Parts: sequence; C-alpha cells; structure tokens
Amino acid sequence: MKIGLVRHFKVKQAYPFGRSLSACEVDQWFRDYDEADIEEGSTDLGGIEWDCCYASDLPRAIRTAEKIHVGPIYQMAELREIPAPTFETKFKLSFVWWALLIRMSWLINRQTRQDIRHAKARINKVLDQAIAQKEGNVLIVSHAALMKFLRKELLNRGFKGPGFGHAKNGMLYVFEMRKGRDL
Repeated sequence: MKIGLVRHFKVKQAYPFGRSLSACEVDQWFRDYDEADIEEGSTDLGGIEWDCCYASDLPRAIRTAEKIHVGPIYQMAELREIPAPTFETKFKLSFVWWALLIRMSWLINRQTRQDIRHAKARINKVLDQAIAQKEGNVLIVSHAALMKFLRKELLNRGFKGPGFGHAKNGMLYVFEMRKGRDL
C-alpha cells in the first residue's frame, strides 16, 4: 500500500507585504486565503494508480484534487489546515512579524497547542481510515503544516518516505509500508 501526500496548488492570494496590519486585518487575510482560487498546476503522480483520494474540504485542496485525480474524492474536514491563532492587540505589525508570531505561537499560545493536539487526532482518524482499506493506494491532498504531522505519523506507523521541510505546492510525496511490516 502507498499513501501519497500532495499540498494544494499555489493560492491566488497576494501576501500583504509593505504595510502594517492590525490583528483583525490578519484574521481577514486568512479568511480570504481560505476562499481564494488556485493557480492551476500539474502534479507528477509517479505512474502510480491512486485508487481513491482524500482531500481537505477547503476550496484550494478540493480544486487541486479535482485537477490531479480521476476517481472518487472524499472531502474531509479532518484534513483542514491547523487554524492560525488570533491575537488580541491594538498593535499593527508587518505581515512578516505576524507570520513569525504565528510560527512561534505553539510556544506561547495555549489555544494553538490545543489546535495541534486536535490536528494530530484528526490525522490519526484519517490514516486509520486509509489504512483500513488495506488494498489500494490512497492520495491525500492537504496543507503544508498538516502534511508535516501526516508525514511524522506515517513514519511512526511503519511507512517509509521522503523528508520535506516545507511541502511544495502540487508536489507528490509517496510513502510506502516498510517490508516485513503489517498494516
């Protein structure tokens, strides 16, 4: 059995560089990003026959899945990205500083740590379902941060596959059960 991970295609939502933003404006940017269209691309599926596809239920992942997979696509809220934290401050910061705060929020924000725990539980549920099929290859279209946790859990379950820091848009990462391991 193979499990393929693909990050959605690039999103047509410009980063708001060059100006300071309030916390509310950053929240709105993320809401707009969640609904934005994608730049259509292509994905090399490695000549592998993918029997089914699980995709995040966010528009960018669904559209990507529809472009790269012919066959059933199961839209799953469990594959949504970990939500960006919200901040309650009157300060305005550049988007780069907001991005740094968001990246560091797992250290300083209790809600973010809880969101990460929930994301890991969601990932386990999806992988349990995918592996329960035992036959066939499963393609999963999701989001960058969630893919890091998906990769880690696949390795913990005996799969082998490539490493990646920040998953590239539209790139396929294939994981396969190690020889001698049972599902």
